[in-house]
Amino acid sequence: MLGAKRRVKLETERLSLRPPQHSDFRAWVALRRESEAFLNPWEPTWARDHLTRKSFTNRVYWAHRAIGNDTAVPLFIIRRSDNELLGAITLDNIRRGPAQAGTTGYWIGHPHARQGYMREAIQSVVHYAFTQLDLSRIEAGCLPENTASRRLLEQCGYKYEGVAQSYLQIAGRWRNHVLYANLRSDRRGKTTAG
Repeated sequence: MLGAKRRVKLETERLSLRPPQHSDFRAWVALRRESEAFLNPWEPTWARDHLTRKSFTNRVYWAHRAIGNDTAVPLFIIRRSDNELLGAITLDNIRRGPAQAGTTGYWIGHPHARQGYMREAIQSVVHYAFTQLDLSRIEAGCLPENTASRRLLEQCGYKYEGVAQSYLQIAGRWRNHVLYANLRSDRRGKTTAG
């Protein structure tokens, strides 16, 4: 499917997940601004131009190129009842060949946190990755103290695999991350007995 023009839109009970569009700029800036203090402890330091139209335009172009090149699936999370932007989820770093793997990353706006929206989005993306993209392994990482994200990953079928030292720069510092993975055919912890 490499290079093919692929249209991605995932629907759940409450959500539509679709690539960002130029018309999302104002809603995205407003939600990121409103949620800045909520997101900053968990994200890389924002570039000076993070909230500019030019930066957002580049983000939109990158998203569509990445989908077409089969390297990532960046999606905005939209509430179906009122078309409000809630956050975003990306299946990134898609590796083909013997790996057949990708990495999930996500954020949700502060007003929409802890309402089950991200769980719904992650479950939809994992299903899409396994059934439509034929991936075998979906990875995720988060800061060890981010108990909400760890609990969310575990609720979505990810299992703890270990710690990556100095994995990402978060808030300007190299930070360790706990690593999780969701496997299409997960046999971990299962035996042939009984």
